[in-house]
Amino acid sequence: MAYFDAASAAPLHPVARQALLASLDEGWADPGRLYREGRRARILVDAAREAAAEAVGCRPDELSFTSSGTRAVQAGVGGVLAGRRRIGRHLIVSSVEHSSVLHSAEALEADGGTVTRVPVARSGAVAAGAYAEALRSDTALACLQSANHEVGTEQPVAAVAEVCRAAGVPLLVDAAQSLGWGRVDGDWSALTASAHKWGGPSGVGLLVVRKGVRYAARETEEFGNLPAIVAAAASLRAVRAEAGREAVRLRELTERIRVRVPELVPDVEVVGDPRRRLPGIVTFSCLYVDGEALLHELDREGFSVSSGSSCTSDTLTPSHVLRAMGVLSEGNVRVSLPAGVAEEDVERFLAVLPGVVAGVREKLGAPAPATVVAEDVLVVDALGKRCPIPVIELAKVIGNVPVGGRVRVLSDDEAARLDIPAWCEMRGQEYLGEEPADKGTAYLVRRTS
Repeated sequence: MAYFDAASAAPLHPVARQALLASLDEGWADPGRLYREGRRARILVDAAREAAAEAVGCRPDELSFTSSGTRAVQAGVGGVLAGRRRIGRHLIVSSVEHSSVLHSAEALEADGGTVTRVPVARSGAVAAGAYAEALRSDTALACLQSANHEVGTEQPVAAVAEVCRAAGVPLLVDAAQSLGWGRVDGDWSALTASAHKWGGPSGVGLLVVRKGVRYAARETEEFGNLPAIVAAAASLRAVRAEAGREAVRLRELTERIRVRVPELVPDVEVVGDPRRRLPGIVTFSCLYVDGEALLHELDREGFSVSSGSSCTSDTLTPSHVLRAMGVLSEGNVRVSLPAGVAEEDVERFLAVLPGVVAGVREKLGAPAPATVVAEDVLVVDALGKRCPIPVIELAKVIGNVPVGGRVRVLSDDEAARLDIPAWCEMRGQEYLGEEPADKGTAYLVRRTS
């Protein structure tokens, strides 16, 4: 098997394994006790904190360990909002933040606060000016990820931090995806991360709150799994030592995928910023492909990848990241290469992918759409059919209308709201918008060529 889902969880680094086993013998006691075993444990946790702080670029007393990256986000957002409650209860987030940040925003709204969600460009990046426009006199906190977990796009953290600092608003950075590659630039105020993203053990998060930031801690004790903490800090130092060399290699491999996939597979959209992106992540979407079927077939061929397609999620809605970017979601594949991945595995993936996609498309077929002519509009009834069938049926009938003619697609699949406009952009057709229907939603398309 070739594991290509390191953005979800990186394989445990050998240094993390060694540190974990060693600290199980030395760090089992309560580090708050004064006897010998407790003092020995305190030495280990203090050394881990210093190592992690050096990697982050902060003071050791600004960094604490939590039980997960999600817990770090919850504590960081909640603590800063509580500490600055007198300023106001307005929060700014980007529309592509990790779900832990967005859930914290929803909790604030449910409690009477307000949230501004900053939109992103089609590349997935925010504009610093958009954060400047969102700032208000009652803004207590702004949040921005350092790099996106689904498409790899790096955000202009330093520019946004400068805007926030000028307004006296702290910026919390979710650095879960990028911290293993290097420090986060800019004058940020708080930072969170998760050890399992860089090859540390799962169940360890980092929370950094700079001195001078008003912060009301909601917990009196730090997370206490000392062996996991020691392993997390040791592995962070180890992956940083390897990051420069490995980043060059992974960038070459992901660029190879970005360039060759559209050459090998027809009707593919590669998403995310082509330049400002993390070294190991590349994401693309295939027209007329069921995402769940595609992932299963790739798994059968020996490749573990992930997807933001709605048909691979429990909610049956497309990824909020892909939706915010306005890109195709059907047949979505995220390849995130782990450190040390073999070049041969990438070449094998590129060799297998065209046949897998073609096979899924063939199995889906192209169902003969039920069409009705209403005035000058060709109506496609795709009610009750999940992605990518509505788009397949649209593609099959667009040639049946004259140039300038319209097609009205009826669909009750949430993914159609994203995928039909994305298909129009890829195919050079004009998307006219949507309108209510007796059942589902009607999506209007004008043939332009």
